Amino acid sequence: MKLRALIGAVAVAALLPVAAHANPATASDKANGARACKALQVSMGATFASTYANFGKCVSAWTRAAHQNRHEAQTACAAEKADAGFAAAHDGKTFDQYYGVGKQGRNALQRCIQLKAQKATSAEQRSTVKAGKTCKAERASMGAADFKTKYGGKANAFAKCVTALVKQSS
Repeated sequence: MKLRALIGAVAVAALLPVAAHANPATASDKANGARACKALQVSMGATFASTYANFGKCVSAWTRAAHQNRHEAQTACAAEKADAGFAAAHDGKTFDQYYGVGKQGRNALQRCIQLKAQKATSAEQRSTVKAGKTCKAERASMGAADFKTKYGGKANAFAKCVTALVKQSS
């Protein structure tokens, strides 16, 4: 019985690293996450520090978002490229002509993915900034103590407020 448990544990331990690295975030996802955080830091001002404990936590969160946005964009672009009616819906241009560069329509798929991922990230950033402003106003109107009580009674109440509002807007 102990041998079976040991063999089972070894099998699970061998498979976990493979599953964890099946689809990791790329360097561009991390760069896009850092870029998003820099933009948020500027646009949110003092509320940035209340929303994210530090810059690294922001980058971690936005790297995951960039990774997810890239995968959703890949799926959407692959579907667009396979769509037989694409040209009819895009002024008679083929997928390569619409998204690509030059006469040959080079890099059309990559450009499509990049444009769609950037659009999704920008929308999420606007939503986060708007939520930060709303939470700041709510905290000012109800007072810090009541605000903390409403959102969990801890130091991360502001972050919980922003997260809740962003989820509502999604």
